[in-house]
Amino acid sequence: MTEHVILFAGPMGAGKTTAIESLSEIETIRTEAINTDRETADKDTTTVALDYGEITVGDEDKVRLYGLPGQRRFDFMWTILNERAVGLVLLVNNDAADPIKDLDEFLEEFGELHEKGGIVVCVTRTDVAPIPRIDKYAERVRELMPGRMIPVFTADARNSDQMRTCLMSLIANIEMTAMIAASEERAA
Repeated sequence: MTEHVILFAGPMGAGKTTAIESLSEIETIRTEAINTDRETADKDTTTVALDYGEITVGDEDKVRLYGLPGQRRFDFMWTILNERAVGLVLLVNNDAADPIKDLDEFLEEFGELHEKGGIVVCVTRTDVAPIPRIDKYAERVRELMPGRMIPVFTADARNSDQMRTCLMSLIANIEMTAMIAASEERAA
């Protein structure tokens, strides 16, 4: 059995908790508190430590899904959970004040996860704000991380099929990275 630890990161309100709930085969664990930052995201609660869910891929591969708090004041959890992670689903809400800046900040913070396994970017809330278009995100990813394969999707975090597509793309990248590393080890 293979086990993958995947982080779901992004700004508050991007849909991390919802994405994990739409994917998880177990009841999700949530650490929610009353949201005191209504200017950033107009929602009642916010994640303060982590969200957790699990999904089985294939016959027996276990994927552990960890949602990170979106606010920098809880970034100590980013460090703790980043240590075991092999991949990142970066959710960016298109209706944020500056979603491209959010993309920049989270790729800078978690960019090394690409070397450990992979990253996929999921742009949410495009039904509410159609601009910027997905090609702007893809262009920015190429500028920030040239030569790396980082898929960029639009997705509704509530839609399990769309989130599964994002997750399976990431799992494929992680497994490909592992195969390349193993092949290089054998050749050395």
